[in-house]
Amino acid sequence: MAESNHGHTALGDVAARTLANATKTVPMLSTISPRWLVHLLQWVPVEAGIYRVNKAKDPSKIEVDCSNKDERELPATFVDYEEWGREYVLNAVNTVVDVHTRVSDLYSSPHNQIKEQLRLTIETVKERQESELINNKEYGLLHNIASTQKVKPRTGSPTPDDLDELLAKVWKEPAFFLAHPQAIAAFGRECTRRGVPPPTVSLFGSQFITWRGIPLIPTDKLHVTKGKTNILLLRTGESRQGVVGLYQPNLPGQQSMGLSVRFMGINHKAIASYLVSLYCSLAVLTDDSIAVLENVDVGNYYEYK
Repeated sequence: MAESNHGHTALGDVAARTLANATKTVPMLSTISPRWLVHLLQWVPVEAGIYRVNKAKDPSKIEVDCSNKDERELPATFVDYEEWGREYVLNAVNTVVDVHTRVSDLYSSPHNQIKEQLRLTIETVKERQESELINNKEYGLLHNIASTQKVKPRTGSPTPDDLDELLAKVWKEPAFFLAHPQAIAAFGRECTRRGVPPPTVSLFGSQFITWRGIPLIPTDKLHVTKGKTNILLLRTGESRQGVVGLYQPNLPGQQSMGLSVRFMGINHKAIASYLVSLYCSLAVLTDDSIAVLENVDVGNYYEYK
């Protein structure tokens, strides 16, 4: 038998790559989300870091009259204010990014090391911001809902009837539902089972399912614990007496709304430090601007035959 020749007759891939450049992406971070809540809120600048919500003390005492064609005496009235409204103080999400100058000097092509370190850190800070807007024990949405605005699911799963109940609570110009993607999927299954598939709407170039024309906005910051979660319905904006976000304007080193990056110097170990700060809070202006469907079961599935 003739001996087979196992030698290469042309340059191999491994050796050829020693002369080739790989096209490199910027670093990817799986925790980055669209953060729709931040996009959909109206943001109010807070010049001194404090936002006070003033209310009328007793609206039922404001008297008006629809006059007939007579000379009856008109009611005299005035609007009394609460003496001291609730004050919201901006909270800070902070961190310090350290970059060795040798690394940033030598290894910044094709991607700048300082820029990428800051970009990924800022993304993480903004993810934490959205989580705080929902879960913070002082100003977060879940901790500022009146007891009269809380609804329990009738069957455990989120049904069209349950979302209608939320709409009855927030009926004055509701803006959007806010829910975990698993809760939205569970609601979709309930709609499919009833033969009423929800229509979709395009926002920010993405598709969202809707109920009664109100979009269901996904966020992974509404946590699922032991198969249970919550669904929120919000009205937004100061003019609508809804929910508003709060931020500090005109910060030193401002990069975006309420976020600043400041160079802190280089230490004796040649490490450069950058302070990343984001100042924000949230205010619920009236009780009926938000409602919650509590303890929603997201694990119910159906078999269709």
